[in-house]
Amino acid sequence: MAKEPVLDIAHLGHLELLTPRFAESRDFFVNVMGMTESGERGASVYLRGWDDYERYSLKLTASKTSGLGHAAYRTRSPAALERRAAALEGSGFDVGWSDGDLGHGKTFVCRDPDGHVIELYYETEWYQPPPDQKPALKNQAQRYPARGVNVRRLDHWNGLAADIKANRIFFEDYLGFRLTETIILDDGTEAAIWLTATNKSYDFAYTRDHTGARGRFHHLTYALDSREDVLRAADIFLENGVFIETGPHKHAIQQTFFLYVYEPGGNRVEVANAGARLILAPDWKPIVWTEQERKKGQAWGLKTIESFHTHGTPPVEPARKAE
Repeated sequence: MAKEPVLDIAHLGHLELLTPRFAESRDFFVNVMGMTESGERGASVYLRGWDDYERYSLKLTASKTSGLGHAAYRTRSPAALERRAAALEGSGFDVGWSDGDLGHGKTFVCRDPDGHVIELYYETEWYQPPPDQKPALKNQAQRYPARGVNVRRLDHWNGLAADIKANRIFFEDYLGFRLTETIILDDGTEAAIWLTATNKSYDFAYTRDHTGARGRFHHLTYALDSREDVLRAADIFLENGVFIETGPHKHAIQQTFFLYVYEPGGNRVEVANAGARLILAPDWKPIVWTEQERKKGQAWGLKTIESFHTHGTPPVEPARKAE
């Protein structure tokens, strides 16, 4: 008999991104990505897409290096937060409670098997736009900024991990995420996973780190409304001298129409026409992609660029092979 699903996680709330070039990264997210500043505290600035309902979806923090500070998920209720905390306490993955951060209340902090810091919270501050940001359409969070790429909302993120299977089990068993698609190599090794807590096809993905390092970051993704918006974003990046790593193009896995760039701190950023595929089936069976199928490249034949497999943050030196 199938286990009753755990539905305590509501959605991906925000990410903390570390940057060694804070001023330039800030300018990139505000003036090129078109995000809006909604707060500042210490070494961090808080930013939002124009239809993020919470106060922010990105905490950008000055640091000596690049990478992920933490990923935060909102629970469905205060009781759901307490249940997830109870499940994690004593597991070896728990860090403990904190008072929260700007814009959200008490938080339970844990680490996944790879060491990525995960925060869980419920109490949150809904964005209240100032008069000059108030929308005419009352059912959107703020006025369309008409600046740069104009990203709409945080969609997902991608982490790098040394042990994909261990992380899948952690997110399934402790947090109730569902696996929607996966890559399994010929030797049976799990090489990548896409998981969701919602009816979106994925809230985050993990891919195997080629260096064997733990807890690194691959990319974050902001959603645009259409493929045309992604194509326009390519022009805007070009006009602003932003290096385009790959795309615009279409992923075979999840069918996301994508475009990847690097922000000035070295972190990979994706803009995508995301969210078109919905997982409505409660008994969804994960799609398995084989090693041979992945070698065919992206949906329309473009081979995956080598740097997509090798670039992650913070940078590390690849392990040397024994002589």
